[in-house]
Amino acid sequence: MSPIFEYFFGQYAEYETYQIVLEIVAVLFGIISAWCSKRNSIWVYPTGIVSTSIFVYLLWQWELLGDMLINVYYFTMSVYGWYVWTRKVSPNSYTPITWATKREHAISLGIFFGAIVFVYVVYELFEKWTSWTAYVDTLTTGLFFVGMWLLARRKVENWLYLLAGNIISVPLYFYKGYTISSMLYVIFVIISVLGYFAWKKNLHKDTVIA
Repeated sequence: MSPIFEYFFGQYAEYETYQIVLEIVAVLFGIISAWCSKRNSIWVYPTGIVSTSIFVYLLWQWELLGDMLINVYYFTMSVYGWYVWTRKVSPNSYTPITWATKREHAISLGIFFGAIVFVYVVYELFEKWTSWTAYVDTLTTGLFFVGMWLLARRKVENWLYLLAGNIISVPLYFYKGYTISSMLYVIFVIISVLGYFAWKKNLHKDTVIA
């Protein structure tokens, strides 16, 4: 085995084959979901539900509690977002893409700090403060919680929160030993940038389900 391959993927030697396969499947569905989100397609949610369901199972097995909670929340927001995106606001259109209101910014702030407090309490109960990564997890959890809520409500700012969380997650997942997932977040960073500009172009346009 080459030193480079060993450096990036050596940790997978300890995993069961089915775990590696499941992670690859979850990553592929995650990429499809993110791309559908960028294209403002309702398929962001069914594909996202598949991806997050697999990740919840894997992260539970790997005892990554904070990351698992994020994906449980993703699953919940996917169901909520699916409802919002398919809810008609007029006989011929659905919930449009808009900027967040002052009230929604205030709620976002509450979600951010609420998520941090929630993860802190959970980590205290399960004694998970064993590495500096746990503290970073609380930050990314807050960012992703807000990003997913704003995505579900079709707000442009969702991409900014997701971009910040994705950038932090690239080295974080690599350090944790999950190279495939780290690569996924590299792709998420790119899609977040593309999604932000794509959604700005579609502000207030009548939205159709695709």
